[in-house]
Amino acid sequence: MKKFVASLLSLMLLMSLFSACGGKKSENGLVNVYNWGEYIDLDLIKQFESETGIKVNYKTYESNEQMYSVLRQGGVSYDVVIPSDYMISRLINEDMLAELNFDNIPNYSLIDESLKNMDYDPLNKFSVPYMWGTVGIIYDPAIVGEVDSWSALFDAENSGKILMFDNSRDAMGIALKYLGYSMNTTDREELGEAFALLQQQKSILQGYVMDQIFDKLETGEAAIGPYYAGDYLIMREANPNLKFCIPEEGSNVFVDAMCILKNAENKENAEKFINFMSGTEQSAANSEFIGYTSPNIEVEALIEGDETVMSVMYPSEEILAICESFVSLPQETLDYYDSIWVKLKS
Repeated sequence: MKKFVASLLSLMLLMSLFSACGGKKSENGLVNVYNWGEYIDLDLIKQFESETGIKVNYKTYESNEQMYSVLRQGGVSYDVVIPSDYMISRLINEDMLAELNFDNIPNYSLIDESLKNMDYDPLNKFSVPYMWGTVGIIYDPAIVGEVDSWSALFDAENSGKILMFDNSRDAMGIALKYLGYSMNTTDREELGEAFALLQQQKSILQGYVMDQIFDKLETGEAAIGPYYAGDYLIMREANPNLKFCIPEEGSNVFVDAMCILKNAENKENAEKFINFMSGTEQSAANSEFIGYTSPNIEVEALIEGDETVMSVMYPSEEILAICESFVSLPQETLDYYDSIWVKLKS
């Protein structure tokens, strides 16, 4: 796979250099991009800058909640943000996103129709899908045995070896799913049960993590934790002993999408960036590099991977049928999440 992407990027670089030699290239300002950590092939940023003359100011965050907090605090200017589905809905409801000019994003025509008119942006005004994927359990079977249930994360026999999401929505979602409830429930009793389960789990955890999970699982410092499927494909390159499963109780399937903030200072450049990242060659290279599934309908045919890679990137209909997408929750429920997370982490 790496050989495939290296060849593809080399070809694209030659094409961009040829284009640059044949015509004018001028400085056209900048675009400020705020994205998840470990979630882009940085060579594509260099290519975008080379082809457009637009400088990319690129910053990262570890969770939707962290991103939201930074945006709400203000004082930092971003143009493009790449939140997950439920957070996009929240940003729309709070009037924080700008409507896109799709005349500047012709590659939107390459986006899978099944990923359009989603609940988080039903009229397709504010977002262009970036990647999609699932959440599952990454584990070392030599240490914790074979895993097919969320129960492994709450098993005292794995004490000191378990990592857990360091954000309330994912952690509560896992507890709710294990208990047989919807990840989107607003029922206070069900939420209370999930919180109590997380409180019990705390004593057997090695820690709460986000991007730190890479080092801990790759090096064997920890043996099991929930995380995103695409990141598993990166981790297994460093530690081929690791396995991935979607628990039998079901899990989260998500879409992360590119949006432009309403107060963006470089909207046209932001739309150029979104269009570039949605192109087939760029999206294929990015998908292979980060391990997540591109929404571009032409990409799957370009991905070269073994059976494990393809099954993780393109899960079966049977697996997707037991998965659930997060939706934006009422403010009362969000406030409850905030309060219990403070209690849990204190």
